[in-house]
Amino acid sequence: ASCDNMWNTDNCVNLAAKNLTIRWTTLINSTSAATEFWERRVLALSGGIEEVGKINWEILLCVVVYFTATFPYVMLLVLLFRGLTLPGALQGVVFYLYPEPSIFADSQVTSVGATHYIQGGSLFSIWSWTRDCFWLCLLNSGTSLVTGFAVFSVLGFMAHEQGVPIEEVAESGPGLAFIAYPQAEAMMPFPQLWAVCFFIMIILLGLDTHFVAVEAVVTSMMDLFPAVLRRAGRREIFLLFFCLACFMGQLFMVTEVREQRGMYVFQLFDNYACSGACLLFLSVDGESDGATGAERMFDAIEDITNSRPNYIFMLCWKYLTPLVSMVSFVCSVVEYQPLTFNRWYVYPDWAYALGWLLALSSILLVPGWAMGRLLAGKGSLKQRWLHLCNPDINLPLSNKQRAGMKETVSTTEIKDLVRMNVEEAL
Repeated sequence: ASCDNMWNTDNCVNLAAKNLTIRWTTLINSTSAATEFWERRVLALSGGIEEVGKINWEILLCVVVYFTATFPYVMLLVLLFRGLTLPGALQGVVFYLYPEPSIFADSQVTSVGATHYIQGGSLFSIWSWTRDCFWLCLLNSGTSLVTGFAVFSVLGFMAHEQGVPIEEVAESGPGLAFIAYPQAEAMMPFPQLWAVCFFIMIILLGLDTHFVAVEAVVTSMMDLFPAVLRRAGRREIFLLFFCLACFMGQLFMVTEVREQRGMYVFQLFDNYACSGACLLFLSVDGESDGATGAERMFDAIEDITNSRPNYIFMLCWKYLTPLVSMVSFVCSVVEYQPLTFNRWYVYPDWAYALGWLLALSSILLVPGWAMGRLLAGKGSLKQRWLHLCNPDINLPLSNKQRAGMKETVSTTEIKDLVRMNVEEAL
């Protein structure tokens, strides 16, 4: 903070400046640069309540997330109640809730279901800002459950109006949101109203998803390179270039020559970006971390939060997560089928190669980084290998180490106390 900005007054004093020389009378009537920045720049306080002033667009944009996060739930409840009141809605709800164990034999279903929990890693970045991360996980699952009722009740109405089984109108993927559901809305009274509400909800859900994804990447990069990105303005610059790069990369998904080609690229990314390769990486990573670092992770969490997690998490890290990931990966490999679009278009070989390159790009960075650290280290190859395989000395202490330090400190304090008493007696 400085006093050279347009919002500063003559009474501004930069208390953090070096060689500060000021009289006592001036200090009494002065305000700090941080105070003036908060009151005059951020809040833009007026002279009183009678002065209305103009809207502070910067603060308004900061609270836009309150609208984007709550409005989709309002619209979801509206669409849910509307869908449940339609004729044939019960047929769709029964189809939605009826268990079908044979679907677990489909490797694609198990692979997609297993890859969905990988997105939970981004919640750690949110946890650094709020303590409601656990409730967000429950809210995510609850939202998916409620959304199923809203969607399948409308699909049941659509099947009832057309006189066909619901299996013939239920679709998966983008076709559900952009084909089946709009067709069902067209059969309702006031179809334009329901279509506008539905697509506004879809847009806002996409924005909220991007908020979390971008924040996870930015927070991770700031933790990885704090000396570079934690300076003034660096985070905003990195955020600008990252969003610009994502925008430029997604231009391939909206390309058009004579007909739309971008949907093929979108499906290629959607199928390979989070595929079975991520499950393989997750199983190997979870097994290695669980076997060698589960206790260390517990110590780190206890060192930060002063509370030790439940041992159920350790069982998941060591055994359950690697086992489920490996089984899902094996099933996806055994029953692998080449990607097709609408069951008739077969991608060329170079497109499959591009897809597998995309799938491997997320996991090859880890051994690549390890190889780079191994080559850039000092000492012999064996010394560098042992150095990278051993935990950092700055990691939190384990329970045994902490107990040993307490015992050592207690013994030392007793010896010092006895020595002081002996000296006083003499």
